[in-house]
Amino acid sequence: GSSMRSISRVADVSINTVTKLLVDAGEACEAFHNQTVIQVPVRQLQADEIWAFCMAKRRNVATMKNPSPDAGDIWTFTALDSDSKLMVSWYSGDRDRRCARIFLEDTYARIIGPTQITTDAFTAYKDLVSEIFGAEDSYGQIQKVFSNAPDKGPARRYSPGICVGANKDVIFGKPDKAKISTSHVERQNLNIRMGMRSFTRLTNAFSKKLENHAHAQALYFVYYNFVRIHKSLKTTPAM
Repeated sequence: GSSMRSISRVADVSINTVTKLLVDAGEACEAFHNQTVIQVPVRQLQADEIWAFCMAKRRNVATMKNPSPDAGDIWTFTALDSDSKLMVSWYSGDRDRRCARIFLEDTYARIIGPTQITTDAFTAYKDLVSEIFGAEDSYGQIQKVFSNAPDKGPARRYSPGICVGANKDVIFGKPDKAKISTSHVERQNLNIRMGMRSFTRLTNAFSKKLENHAHAQALYFVYYNFVRIHKSLKTTPAM
């Protein structure tokens, strides 16, 4: 939850030392995840996206003095096993069809079905999930309906309105409608925002480099999957 600059001050080391350690740890964690999170039996898979930005928000990139190709919004796709709470896969990039395909293909390669997949109503999911996942799998979408929040304060800018309903659609297969939900992965996205400083809103700890943003996520997810004791499971998701 600490920024890299604050870590360099607390540990009394150069910011370059912190950056190098993050890169080394991130690469090691990504390699460890790729070697271990394979052939995972998953019955209920939930997928969602979480927003952050690199260097500047999208609307401010045009006015940057030294714009970078990495600058702008970053969307991290996450896939969670609803039963074990294991983070099966993640991918950071644009919220578009290309990134969604990379994310879903990586997820499919790591799991053993049959699986019931649930996502929100992001348009790219409908065709891609049908194309990538097998005939024995099932897929449902949930689209939540929000009312306008009465609050006119700062919270209105960063929080959705009150959820007044949810529409569940069966896309293919025979999913259990009672389990068409993204509640678990959305709660995990809150853990991500609270646990990684670069996701915290209204601070100056946002990512300045997309590569380091990805390294921090690899470090976080390996810690979450293999080290942190899950409060409700009483063990790690990997166990």
